[in-house]
Amino acid sequence: MSCLWKFLSVFLIAVYGCKCQQNDEQNQAIFLAGPMTNEQVKDLNVKRPEGALIDTFDCTHPIPPGSRQYFEYLQGRGVTHFKVPLSWAQLLPTGLPSQPQQTVLTCYQTLLKQLVEVGLKPLVILHGSTVPEVLKSMYGGWESHELIEVFQQYSEFAFREFGELADSWVTLSHLEELKDAELQNALVAHTNIYHRYHQLFPRGGRVSIGVKASKVPIICDTQLLKKMDFLSIKIQYDCTTGGNLAEELQSVMQKCEEKPILFYEVNIKDCSPYQFLSDDNILKVLSNDDQYILGFDMVDLLGPADIISKSHLHQSDATYNRNNIQTSSCSITYCKTWNNFATMTSYERDTFLNESFPVDFQWATSSESFKVEGGWAEGGKGETIWDRFGHENKVFDNQTADLACDSYHKVDYDVYLLRGLHVNTFQFSISWARIFPSGHRDSQSERGAVYYDKLIDALIESGIQPVVTLYHWDLPQTLEDQGGWTNTSIVEAFKDYADFCFSRFGDRVKTWNTFSSPWVVSHAGYGTGEHPPGVKDYVVASYQVTHNILKSHAEAWHVYNDKYRTRQGGKVGIALNSDWAEPMDPSRPEDKAAADRYLQFMLGWFAHPIFVDGDYPATLKTQIDQKRKDCSHSAPAVLPVFTAGESQRIRGTADFFGLNHYTSRLVNNSNGGCTPGPHGVGDFKAHVDPSWSSTASDWIYSTPWGLRKLLNYISTEYLNVNKVPIYITGNGMPTEYSGDTLDDTSRIEYMRRYINEALKAIHLDGVNVQRFTVQSLMDGFEGPQGYSERFGLHHVNFDSPDRPRTPKQSAYFYSQVIEKNGFSSKKQNLNVHGLRNTESNKFSSMPPSTVPSQAKDVWRKFSNQTNFQRKLYHYGTFPQGFSWGVSSSAYQIEGGWNADGKGLSVWDTFTNKPGSIPADANGNVACDSYHRLEEDLYMLRALKVKSYRFSLSWSRIFPDGQRTSLNQKGVDYYNRLIDGLLAYNITPMVTLYHWDLPEALQKLGGWDNVGMIDIFNDFCDFCFATFGDKVKFWMTFNQPHTIAWSGYGLGQIPPNVKKPGTAPYKIAHNLIKAHAKAYHTYDNKYRKSQGGLVSIALNADWFEPKDVNVPREVVTADRALQFQLGWFAHPIFKNGDYPDAMKWQVGNKSELQSLSESRLPSFTEEEKKYIKGTADMFCVNHYTTKIVSHVTAQLKPQSYVYDRDLSEAEEGDSPTTDIGNQRAVPWGLRRLLNWIKEEYGDPDIYITENGVATNTKTTVDDTVRVFYYKTYIDEALKAHNLDDVKVKGYIATSLMDSFEWLNMYKVGFGLHHVDFTNPNRPRTPKRSAHYYYHIMKDNGFPLPDDEKILYRQFPTGFNWSTASASYQIEGSWRAHGKGLSIWDKFSHTPLRVGNNDNGDTACDSYNKIDEDVAVLKKLKVTHYRLSISWPRVLPDGTNSHINEAGLNYYHRLLDALLAANIQPQVTLYHWDLPLALQNVGGWQNETIVQRFRDYADVLFSQFGNRVKFWITLNEPYIVANLGYGYGTFAPGIIGKQYIAAHNLIKAHAEAWHLYNDKYRATQGGLISITINSDWAEPQNPHKQADVDATERYLQFFLGWFAHPIFNGDYPDIMKTIVRERSLAAGLPQSRLPEFTPEEIKRIKGTHDYFGFNHYTSVLCFPADLGNQQDYEGDKGTGSSRDWSWIESGSFWLRITPFGFRKLLKFIKDEYGNPPIYVTENGISERGAVDLNDIHRTHYYENYINQGLKALVLDGVDLRGYTAWSLMDNFEWAAGFAERFGLFYVNRSNPTLPRIAKNSASRYSTIITCNGFPDPALGPHECLKPEPEATSSPTLTTEVGGTIVPILPLNMVDFLGLELSSHDAEVALYVIFVFLLVSVLDLKSQDTIPHLFWIPTPRLQGDLPSQQDVHINARLTIWWKESCHNTPLRSPPVSGCDETLRNNYPLSLLGLTPPPGSTDLAGKLMVVTTATTEVH
Repeated sequence: MSCLWKFLSVFLIAVYGCKCQQNDEQNQAIFLAGPMTNEQVKDLNVKRPEGALIDTFDCTHPIPPGSRQYFEYLQGRGVTHFKVPLSWAQLLPTGLPSQPQQTVLTCYQTLLKQLVEVGLKPLVILHGSTVPEVLKSMYGGWESHELIEVFQQYSEFAFREFGELADSWVTLSHLEELKDAELQNALVAHTNIYHRYHQLFPRGGRVSIGVKASKVPIICDTQLLKKMDFLSIKIQYDCTTGGNLAEELQSVMQKCEEKPILFYEVNIKDCSPYQFLSDDNILKVLSNDDQYILGFDMVDLLGPADIISKSHLHQSDATYNRNNIQTSSCSITYCKTWNNFATMTSYERDTFLNESFPVDFQWATSSESFKVEGGWAEGGKGETIWDRFGHENKVFDNQTADLACDSYHKVDYDVYLLRGLHVNTFQFSISWARIFPSGHRDSQSERGAVYYDKLIDALIESGIQPVVTLYHWDLPQTLEDQGGWTNTSIVEAFKDYADFCFSRFGDRVKTWNTFSSPWVVSHAGYGTGEHPPGVKDYVVASYQVTHNILKSHAEAWHVYNDKYRTRQGGKVGIALNSDWAEPMDPSRPEDKAAADRYLQFMLGWFAHPIFVDGDYPATLKTQIDQKRKDCSHSAPAVLPVFTAGESQRIRGTADFFGLNHYTSRLVNNSNGGCTPGPHGVGDFKAHVDPSWSSTASDWIYSTPWGLRKLLNYISTEYLNVNKVPIYITGNGMPTEYSGDTLDDTSRIEYMRRYINEALKAIHLDGVNVQRFTVQSLMDGFEGPQGYSERFGLHHVNFDSPDRPRTPKQSAYFYSQVIEKNGFSSKKQNLNVHGLRNTESNKFSSMPPSTVPSQAKDVWRKFSNQTNFQRKLYHYGTFPQGFSWGVSSSAYQIEGGWNADGKGLSVWDTFTNKPGSIPADANGNVACDSYHRLEEDLYMLRALKVKSYRFSLSWSRIFPDGQRTSLNQKGVDYYNRLIDGLLAYNITPMVTLYHWDLPEALQKLGGWDNVGMIDIFNDFCDFCFATFGDKVKFWMTFNQPHTIAWSGYGLGQIPPNVKKPGTAPYKIAHNLIKAHAKAYHTYDNKYRKSQGGLVSIALNADWFEPKDVNVPREVVTADRALQFQLGWFAHPIFKNGDYPDAMKWQVGNKSELQSLSESRLPSFTEEEKKYIKGTADMFCVNHYTTKIVSHVTAQLKPQSYVYDRDLSEAEEGDSPTTDIGNQRAVPWGLRRLLNWIKEEYGDPDIYITENGVATNTKTTVDDTVRVFYYKTYIDEALKAHNLDDVKVKGYIATSLMDSFEWLNMYKVGFGLHHVDFTNPNRPRTPKRSAHYYYHIMKDNGFPLPDDEKILYRQFPTGFNWSTASASYQIEGSWRAHGKGLSIWDKFSHTPLRVGNNDNGDTACDSYNKIDEDVAVLKKLKVTHYRLSISWPRVLPDGTNSHINEAGLNYYHRLLDALLAANIQPQVTLYHWDLPLALQNVGGWQNETIVQRFRDYADVLFSQFGNRVKFWITLNEPYIVANLGYGYGTFAPGIIGKQYIAAHNLIKAHAEAWHLYNDKYRATQGGLISITINSDWAEPQNPHKQADVDATERYLQFFLGWFAHPIFNGDYPDIMKTIVRERSLAAGLPQSRLPEFTPEEIKRIKGTHDYFGFNHYTSVLCFPADLGNQQDYEGDKGTGSSRDWSWIESGSFWLRITPFGFRKLLKFIKDEYGNPPIYVTENGISERGAVDLNDIHRTHYYENYINQGLKALVLDGVDLRGYTAWSLMDNFEWAAGFAERFGLFYVNRSNPTLPRIAKNSASRYSTIITCNGFPDPALGPHECLKPEPEATSSPTLTTEVGGTIVPILPLNMVDFLGLELSSHDAEVALYVIFVFLLVSVLDLKSQDTIPHLFWIPTPRLQGDLPSQQDVHINARLTIWWKESCHNTPLRSPPVSGCDETLRNNYPLSLLGLTPPPGSTDLAGKLMVVTTATTEVH
């Protein structure tokens, strides 16, 4: 027995004396322990805090394992009683004894039984004092009398439940906390309880009340003393106040001498128990014979045998003991940790703890920048040491991290995985080189920072907290070149980098790791050299690196602490890696010491300076010093020394302890000699136990118990003083990269055990662990092992450029651990969301539809829309509460076709019959959702859908279809599914029948049997009753049309009945009645209690008439809808009967077929009444649109399809899909929704299916589906926002690929790809899943910033121009000595130009200078771009003969322009090469360079005095590639583009130098080249391969010509690719010619500005053309267009304004921000002429505004803009079919008049305003119309054979008058009034007609506000009987009454009419307007 026990024994004898001999059991001495705490006290020397009850075990968790052993231990130490405080709030959450929490009750009963069984008596404490908040909120506090009663009820409940197990009770243990009325009421309650207890237990037991010793008078001075059997007192003993305690005890004894006293809480503060036990004063008081001491609280009196006194526990002594360790003994911390676990058996050690983590525990996963990001050179990122390491082929299989997981482009993809996992924290590292490419702030890359901004924002948006590691091994190579971590300057560099990160991201990032696993950097990077930078210096470098890392860490911490902590409130720590070390031979002290050294050399190397004393561990220093002595000639280690200041700055620089832990080692003592490295210097060797489970890594073995020990060690060794929490920042194991990569059971077991050990450390050891991080989120680049080791929870396919991420089984396991917050089996509390619809939503009766229906107006409203109007994208959002979801159906996904008692369905029978379906495909397994529920929930969580539509398998619930066969396992499956949905706030939308009829019912006739109506109703009744408390959205049937027609008409699907003339109608009849009955069942039995909605999901295509202007075709389209949708919707939503159109058709057909009655059954009146209105909302499935036309169909055979009398065709202009006859026609959805609104009384509409099929070759990169959702959902948005259709929800079809009925697995509709060849059926998110997530998150399509108009003006002097080109407009191809051009020959060659057009006449501009200049003046342009025809000036291309007539034409044109104050912009060459030059090779012949120079010389000399803006070449890309590459343009040569381009560039340079050297000084002009380019974006912006393809596209297009001129030589990527491909094909040199150094020098810089032509954008993707040796093969890029981009008259041109701005910015960044003149930009149309060219107006407005944004927002030096083109002209190979002009040229009129289109007016206004004035600032002067000319010549033209006048801009023809459009509108209303006068015969007696108020037409455009609008209208109508013949707008006839010539200010608000007028309802006004003013 220890000395302390001896003292205690003497003390107790002294106190009790002979009383111990009494036999009264009640008076036996009490030696008291407890209570149990939530941390599960392990040994009795652990101090409990003041008020320990706050941490009392309250049975909210199961009783900890080992509790019995703990109680036995106490009993063995002499303890007799154990305190058990009950939790009132937990036992009776409502306060009512009738409603106990059963699990808590059982827990306490179990606890008490354990105590009794081991011989300990419970002392049960009913309550402390303070009323729990949950009860206080219901009953009030102690001041409430109601609470007294509630407490008494609770006490009696406790007596009854636990009274047989306990006979000692304390009613209130903290009475001192109450006072006044609260105290009095509590005492009353105690008194009552005391009496009640003794009534219940008259033979025994005792009741007490507890109070501090100082407050004893509260009890002893009152009568209350009599109402207790003993007094429970709390005392506290302090070394310095022991005498005070003695006096206090003496007072207690005197006042309470009648009652036994139990010292039920004895707190010995800052003292050894020796001092208390040896205090004579206390002993004297307690041994008073007059007072009976019942017992003592023993917890602070008991202790271990080797307890040491306080004087030995000072920190300095403890530190001394820790640091002065000999190699033969381990440190106190290690030995204690080891000893604590040494006696455990392996069974005890590995016993699993089924418990939960603390409620605020952080669950995390991680990634590291260089392992996952890829994008190694994207966005200006600098090279890292890992980039260099990989490129030097130092990694497994020569792999690199260049692409890795492509996370740089896949933020959405990664965050999706995190949402699926359900983690609340994500740890990732920042790439230093991506932020600072050189490692220093002056190289900052904004694009790198933006990437991390995007990632952080996405995480927070998804409710995931970012944890950022500043450095995870990827040092910028530039810094490494300067010494890296061995250079002390890196400390300042890292500090500056950290400062930037804190500043940039700290507002959102609240947890920072400065370093992760720095030991690996020092050890592997600079010690062994296994990692980059590959330094092998474990003597000096490794230790110096650690030294600098520690200082860098400290500096970063101080930066945060000093600058950011107060404002940002975050934490900064460090993540250290460490194994656990076990002694190889536990019996050898030297092995224990060696294990301790192992930890000090790994963990202590970094942890000790930070967490202990700012210096390295003494063990480490001692070992190194000793080795330096022993190895004087070759010291194995040189340890740097911290200065005192450095130590002070390092110590305590962590707000948490981050731990990366993976494995353990067995360590033995060994003489390391003079070998460098930790093993040699540390004198130890590490081993593994062969029994430990291995992994794919040779250093990671599964040893879970090591984590718990390590956590205990860290807690004791490093966190004793600075009690920061521990975050487990990395834990995981790798698996092989081959084999079954998804079913990673070994990882699951590893995670399960390691996480549980962390749980034990928390619960059993009291270690403060607050986070667990699983490494890693996904497979990545694992350093030297490359991709051969896989740590990920998600599999990444590194063989695919898409880098798809697929959850492994471990991901699903981890998500379940997170969901449960550990391993307890607590049941979730589910929240049922959705509408509470307790009243029926039955649709009221509506009259039957007419034929055609009134909804035919939908065709009138929409069918005449232009393509532009139809496709114009609508930006906006749905209302809050909009229901976004996804769908599936039972047979398609569940599988488990015969599992757990499921019965056969008709689809089981059908698909399992050989030959029914190709390849005998079936749904036996399908997606295996029946067994993979967690995997489905993962997808739904990741998507964050609001609803999930699924169907119930009838035969899984009722195997034979009837209730008597109920299969509970089927019910359980759906309950689990529904509960899982509700747990994540996903609303279940349940379809009761989705085609999978139980086979047993089909044998009874199936839906042909009317008895099915009742059978189905019984099934529905069961489902409503079973699931209805949680399901609030029901659909009875899915697509009954498909059941009836495909199942019973065509016989294509089960039950495969082929009776097309009768069966479909009969089946539909039964289905409708079955639906109605189910609806009424819900309505009558369940609605009031469940509050759900019930409907039916109907399918509908949209039917567009072939010709909307033919009434019969409209009737046909309406009939098609009635036969498909109306067949079911009309009875349910209108009048209970079929549509008349259908009854008429089928009835007539039946009669013509000599049938006695219609094949369409009839409903009785009762049935109609029963059916109508049986839906609470309208659910529609929609996929496509058909074009229909009337036909007279055949009478035989009888068929539903012939009854319709129509033919169907595909909508040919829309994209095809991978299901035949199902084109993607988005606009049909909007029209269908409008039709439903009009036809069925504006119901709430849910789109319950919509999606597109893709084939099996499309796995995850499903761009088609992205386009489909982008366009279809926008049409639904238009219907909602623009048409007021009540669209309430949208369900995307489908959640994942599945069994697609007759299409089997050949196509997939899923947002997730399912690999049906893999038995695990892995689900991988497609790109569309991420896209759909964003639509849901944004609730539609909010207007992006790119689409917002910028209201600003261009700079003064901005050049406004329009353009043409000589061959396109001049004509006169042989006139006046003009030579032939290549286009003359090309256009006269058959099949070269569309419609055999040519430019012989073109626009005849050669003869129409005046007309052309006149229209230019009307446009108000400041410049006009024209080209000169080389063969018109030099007929043979040389200067040997100059054609004066040609020169004269251009002289006259230039003079006319300048006279009109229009500056010419002259293009030397716009593609019309003299044919004579082409005959000698054209641009292939290098001599053309000189020929072009000579030609330029002529033009400069002739025109240079007037031309100050020269363009050498227009679009050399087109010349080279289309003219000499593809051969589609003149001269039609193929495959010579590189040579032609080479000469074009050199020719340009020579012309530039000529002008620069010879003419610039005298002429002062500008000269450059015009280069054209599309903007290109990746087809999939989340895919590096598409990003690379985009880069190639731009460099092979724009860079081909711009790079040599602006940067020198061709782009590197172009040179490299062409050279490598040429050599690979066996060519001796590159097909791309090379410039000589002299040529490069001469070409570079030959520009005064950047001439830029731009029209459209494309989407790019890689296209491998094999060994195709040409430009396209080299470029290796395909292109596509977004479906939402609006088409033009040119196949290659879509309206994409955003690309214009981006390309301008690209030019700025790529070529040094040169002055840019946009020299062409415009859009074409084809087909019928429409002068109201709204698409062109839209194009110019938006493109020019994007140019303004580039100038204002992006700093682009934009100087001018040119609209292409002035007029419609010859568009090269397209002839005249494509029209780009602002002016229409009527080619049917020989005079070729130029007629203004509306776009000309808009362009003119933009020019006049010099941009876009802000309407918010009021009307700008530029918007006021100019005064009209007094007279002007009237021009005419012929349109369609009719001569019509050519009107000025803004003028229209109105009844023969030339009026502005506004005047014409007003005049129309005037005529309307006159018509009223005539009809109503309204005349005044004086014969002067009255003035009338007429509705003022709404002004064009948006007005500031109606009340601010006034129209000043000058009355210009004078009319008297004598003036009847006076024409409008002419001067008044003499003698006419002019009294009405007044100005009347008139308001749109309805001012009083002018005097003498007649007011017709105050709403009509007769005016004509001469001026309009908007105020």
